[in-house]
Amino acid sequence: MSQHILIADDDAGIRDVLRMACEQAGFTVSMAADGQKALEMAGRLQPDLIVLDIGMPELDGLAVCREIRKTSAVPILFLTAQGDEIDRIVGLEMGADDYVSKPFSPREVVARIRAILKRTVVAAPSTFALRRGVLTVDPDRHACHVHEANVVLTSREMDLLVQLMRRPDNVMPRPALVDAVYGTNIHVSDRTMDSHLRNLRAKLSDAGCTDAIETVHGVGVRMGQCSAA
Repeated sequence: MSQHILIADDDAGIRDVLRMACEQAGFTVSMAADGQKALEMAGRLQPDLIVLDIGMPELDGLAVCREIRKTSAVPILFLTAQGDEIDRIVGLEMGADDYVSKPFSPREVVARIRAILKRTVVAAPSTFALRRGVLTVDPDRHACHVHEANVVLTSREMDLLVQLMRRPDNVMPRPALVDAVYGTNIHVSDRTMDSHLRNLRAKLSDAGCTDAIETVHGVGVRMGQCSAA
């Protein structure tokens, strides 16, 4: 069965261009023309990924993302107006996985979709897990637990955590972390990476692991001891 993409944008031309590109890539596509419809369809259809325009009527993309993240970790790719860095950063902090700025190439959007979905495919059950202190991460199941409490992470946050957990005592420079998570052909700003790290720290801290990630100033980041709060 093909993976299902929900495209939400109030511009009919953009919707049609993305629909054609996604269908040519083998995806099943549904479309919404405003934020309210996008929210309703996301709950009803349970898509594998949502392409979400920030500037939509009824509910804007940021509001839709905020509501979806209350109950779901479905990957979200934002479409943003060129130069709207504040919206991009706010969107990432709300839990979006990535963003593409308008005007964009449909090929780039499809490439981003494939990259995100590749990271979020749930593998067959496995006994493989990464553990440090009270923190347990199972990449195959996209599962994260502090003590026995489940911590819902976006695909980007899970990627970051897995990279750090695989070498918990090593300091990972930010450029190397960006390459490991995003690939070497995509430019990602320091603010984007900082937003994902900040979200990840906050979620783990709220679950009771306040020292999960340490910043080594001028060098990079590494795992803390992940002790109980």
